[in-house]
Amino acid sequence: MAQTLEQRRRNAKFVKDQEARRGKSENDMKQRVKIVQKSPISPFWLGIMGFVVFGGLIFEIITRLFGK
Repeated sequence: MAQTLEQRRRNAKFVKDQEARRGKSENDMKQRVKIVQKSPISPFWLGIMGFVVFGGLIFEIITRLFGK
């Protein structure tokens, strides 16, 4: 049975990870995993939060300057 596109992608990623591990000790691999950390919040939600906070501040300043 032929592989699907998703299976090919996952197999390629697995091979790449295995080649990166080749010849390295377990301690080296553990240190490698500790270095790679993901942000707990996605950039999309950071943008939304920034828009709410700073957008509200900008609208407030505009209404105070031109609202009178």
